Amino acid sequence: MSVTAEAVKQLRERTGAGMMECKKALVETNGDLDAAAELMRKQGLAKADKKAARVAAEGVVALEKSADGKSAAMVEVNCETDFVAREADFQGFSADVAKVALTAGAADVDALIANKLASGETIDERRRALIAKIGENITVRRHATMSSTGFLGAYRHGTRICALVAIEGGDAALAHDLAMHVAASNPEFLSAADVPADLVAKEREIETEKALAEGKPADIVAKMVEGRIRKTLNEKALLGQPFVKDPDQTIEKLLKAAKAEIKAYKRFEVGAGIEKKQDDFVGEVMAQVKASSGK
Repeated sequence: MSVTAEAVKQLRERTGAGMMECKKALVETNGDLDAAAELMRKQGLAKADKKAARVAAEGVVALEKSADGKSAAMVEVNCETDFVAREADFQGFSADVAKVALTAGAADVDALIANKLASGETIDERRRALIAKIGENITVRRHATMSSTGFLGAYRHGTRICALVAIEGGDAALAHDLAMHVAASNPEFLSAADVPADLVAKEREIETEKALAEGKPADIVAKMVEGRIRKTLNEKALLGQPFVKDPDQTIEKLLKAAKAEIKAYKRFEVGAGIEKKQDDFVGEVMAQVKASSGK
């Protein structure tokens, strides 16, 4: 029978098993999710069942660089607690995933975790074995690789933030400094010209309302708004940001002095964009009390 991609996705989230294993189980059970999950448990393929539904927003960003320094890969591997994030097996697994990512050329995470580690098992098989051993949900969330014909800067701050920057011109020290800057300043865009028009319009609307509320004349308001917009865009754009090691000059001026150009950059931070569940134990107890009393 034909199995939809959505059904495979749901079974993966439920069991933590690999894509092909999920698809095979769904085919064997005629698309029945519950039956497929049960079948995989019986086959020992669903060790991560139930744990896969837990939010994994802690973890590490692992970095691996090529011997010639021209290429690098970073991967974010998540777990549920910072205690596990510091655990040797978890960090070793993350480092191994980064090594594979550097040379695998995987288009997405599904393709990456299908690759084999030096031990002979796939990344996903090792991931599920760790879940069974440690008792927490573990996910390989994302990965990125970058190469440069010029210089490649790679900087990891602790285990939670990592940045890659490819440049033409300049030197290796400049590339490293730029990677460090990206890690610290988290620019959303390369230049002010890259900021979407709708975002600029929204900022202009907000700043205009703020200026009018201050009681300024209309002609003054227009000048104030444009000045504030420029400041906001420079804060969001890498080229307009003050260099972290020398705030008196912007990244754009730093590059111009070195006759260099940024060709690409990427930044990962553990848990960025993941919605963490906030447990309300008092609320849960009160709800149970009300339910039991029939009120």
